[in-house]
Amino acid sequence: MKAVMLAAGVGARLGPAVTEHPPKILLRFDGKSLLQRHVEILRRHGVGELVLGVGYRRADIEREIADLCAEDYVRTVFNEDYDAGSIVTLWTLRDELCCGGPVLLMDADVLYDEGLLQRLVNSRHQNCLLLDRAYTPGDEPVKLCIRDGEIVEFRKWLSTEFDFCGESVGLFKLSASVAEKIIAQTRLYMMQGRRREPYEEAIRDVLLTSKRHTFSFEDITGMAWIEIDFAADVERASNEILPRILAAERSAGGLMKGSGDTGRSLDQGL
Repeated sequence: MKAVMLAAGVGARLGPAVTEHPPKILLRFDGKSLLQRHVEILRRHGVGELVLGVGYRRADIEREIADLCAEDYVRTVFNEDYDAGSIVTLWTLRDELCCGGPVLLMDADVLYDEGLLQRLVNSRHQNCLLLDRAYTPGDEPVKLCIRDGEIVEFRKWLSTEFDFCGESVGLFKLSASVAEKIIAQTRLYMMQGRRREPYEEAIRDVLLTSKRHTFSFEDITGMAWIEIDFAADVERASNEILPRILAAERSAGGLMKGSGDTGRSLDQGL
């Protein structure tokens, strides 16, 4: 199994000027970049390769890969139109997703408890999303809505009846056939000029037109994670989420922690 990760965006919502912050995958918590955390976790759980869709400040990302001595594990694919929508990055990664086997599709800007990845990789479901019921309602979270045990909506806005819903974590496990369908749908978006669409819309189209039980979910409510979109998310990641992750690591057997640079500010960069 390989992991394919979207890491091309500018992340303009982190600050007033894009030059003030590194790519989000290089934000550091407890001395480790998000990239380093992804690499360590994926390796521990048997994922054979990580492919990054990069764009904004890609040289910084490639330098971090070299500094981690991870060139044998991490490859990059460049999206020259990285300031367009994430659907363009997904299209740039089409050959990596259509790899003939199961694949993890991941957002790069997520700080998460390792248990989330373990739950996803080990799920009995071939096509699996992660759902957190403990979310703050609003326009920002991508919602995952469940009715009669089936996913009936996957979007930021709610448009159908449901038994319960939660926030999607942004980590997906996909079978080879479903990954190919998602890329086919992405091709349609590109042909239609819908380059500003979020990539989740292509997943939604395939999800809602697939046979019952093609997709399922794992409920990870109570586990620590955060998607980092705004400067306030960086503070929450440092002050609230990271301590919970480190506590979970200690209770799980004392996994190696970082060098103690908790909460490095954005203007410190790398």
